[in-house]
Amino acid sequence: MAARTHLDRLAHPETWSTTLAGILFDLDGTLVDSTAVVERQWWTFLDWYNLPANAFPEPLHGKRAEDHIRNLLPADQVADAVARLSALEATDIAGVAAVPGATRLLDAVAGVVPWGIVTSGTMAVATARLAAAGLPTPGVLVTAEDVRAGKPDPEPYVIGLERLGAAGPVVVVEDAPAGIRSGRDAGCPVVAVTTSHPAEELAEADVVVPDLTSIDLTAPARDDSAVLTAAR
Repeated sequence: MAARTHLDRLAHPETWSTTLAGILFDLDGTLVDSTAVVERQWWTFLDWYNLPANAFPEPLHGKRAEDHIRNLLPADQVADAVARLSALEATDIAGVAAVPGATRLLDAVAGVVPWGIVTSGTMAVATARLAAAGLPTPGVLVTAEDVRAGKPDPEPYVIGLERLGAAGPVVVVEDAPAGIRSGRDAGCPVVAVTTSHPAEELAEADVVVPDLTSIDLTAPARDDSAVLTAAR
């Protein structure tokens, strides 16, 4: 049976499918539920620097902490503030958990197609949250230290694609508008989950689903490609 073409849609309008050679996941809000934890840490950050409540970054999720901090503090304070917040993020992990379907989907992906994570967080924060959520740390893990420009710039996912080395299309799974734009501009089809943003804010994605329980991976048979299916 011939492999399905890239971005092929199934006959039923409530599903979407594509062939793929790899997957790149965002971390926070996509694989791990850290929204309340991140917001708690940012309120602490505002207290540290006596910043008003209306300085709370909006939208908060999907961008590097460094990019938010540059908009809040003088340039000569940014580096120290980034390091201070990163240290808090890496140690304050109470409440971090895997999102529904994360463990099942990663188990399904393992050994079928290569996968990795592209996150706006630092390496220390990413590995701490993965451990707290009981999820594996992949060989490809692109973090804030690896890029000059964070999401929505395509650079994070371009680096992820280079490191993954997949011989075919790579699907991006994201929860935030900045990440969706980054993945699309890197040339990837994007599946968005509504774990941190409403569906109407994720319209740039190829398909929007509630969470990872709506995504399935079918292993290739003979010369076929693996197929990812998302149920809207």
